[in-house]
Parts: sequence; structure tokens; C-alpha cells
Amino acid sequence: MRFLTLVIVSSTLVAIAGAAPFSENFENAEVGKLPSGFTAYAGAFKVNEEMGRKFLELPGAPLDTFGVLFGPALQSADTAANRISASGKFYATSVKRKAPAFGISLGGVGGYRLQVSAAKGALEVFKGDEARANAPFQWASGTWTSLRIQLRQSGGKWVIEGKAWPADAPEPPQSTIIYEAPDAPPPGKAAIWGNPFSGTPIRYDDLSVDLGEPASKGR
Repeated sequence: MRFLTLVIVSSTLVAIAGAAPFSENFENAEVGKLPSGFTAYAGAFKVNEEMGRKFLELPGAPLDTFGVLFGPALQSADTAANRISASGKFYATSVKRKAPAFGISLGGVGGYRLQVSAAKGALEVFKGDEARANAPFQWASGTWTSLRIQLRQSGGKWVIEGKAWPADAPEPPQSTIIYEAPDAPPPGKAAIWGNPFSGTPIRYDDLSVDLGEPASKGR
């Protein structure tokens, strides 16, 4: 597990030289426990292992919204000018007509969240619990799906961009969904979320938080 140290210089969020971004693949994590550096907001998240692969897992019951925080906190989101992104891989299954929802966010519990809402056939952007935007997305049950959420400033507004794609395929160059927000994300850590509506576990792997130069806009 690696952590990113942040500092505010001239109203811009930058990485201290030599600091590494956060990443976690759970290879060295202890099975049956929540790794150090992760804080459960709600839900019995723990590391599990199958066929030699370790991952973080949310049980399939009870049915509710659950999340766990990880990585460095955004210390001054309203003055940040660089691109900030969080990504991860997600595995879930549908049962008959019941399908899960899962996502990744930046800015703590009340921040911006990118969510696959499988039952709707949509990729959505939330601010806290409020849906702000959506785009069509066909999720495949029983496969790993990659998600990336990115925040950047442009023209005095915050731009939230999201991508969703099969985890065994290259990351697409263009965003799946773009939302321009009038309000900045609150300070806080990245988080992963899950709604096990199908009654089966949701798995998470290869989580990361990155800081980079502003990305170009467009799909």
C-alpha cells in the first residue's frame, strides 16, 4: 500500500516530489480482515481469496448501501486545479431480474460518485446520494469491470468525468460520462460503494488514487 502526500501551492493541489500515488491490489493483505488504511463507512468489507487472487469483498446481505474509504484525503478540493482520479476493478453478479449497483467516489461520503446501476443499464454520477447525470452502459454479470472517476477544474466549474469498461480490455481514451458541477467536491478520501441488490457479494480490486496534469475534455 502506498500513499500520496499532498500540499497546496499557489491555489493548486500538487504532489510533493518523490511521493507515490496510492494503490492496493490486496496481494499482501490478510484474508478475513479489512486492510490497514481502509475505513468502513458501512458494511462488513473484508479481504477474501479465490483461485489465488485476493480482493476486498462486500457480502451479499443485508441489502443496503455500503462503502469504505481509502487513500489520501483531498485537503483543499475547492482550490485544486490539477486532475485527480480514482480507479478500481469491480466484480458482481445478477440473479434473475435482480442486479447490483457499485461505484467509486472522490471527496468523502458526500463527494462525487461514479456508479454502475446495472438494473437501469446506466452509468451515473452522484453527489452524495443525489443522482446528477447518467449515460447508457451495459454491464455484464459475472465479469470484472473497471471504473475511473476524474475531477478537474475548467472555467470556474468542476468537471466530473467517468469511464467504465471491461477489466480485461484496454482503458478507452474517451470518457463514458461527463458532468459539469457548479459546486466543488468536499474534502475527503476516495471510497468504493456497493448495493448488493442481487443478494450476491461484490468484489473490489486494484484500487488507486492518482494526481496528474489536467486532461482534455471530450468523449
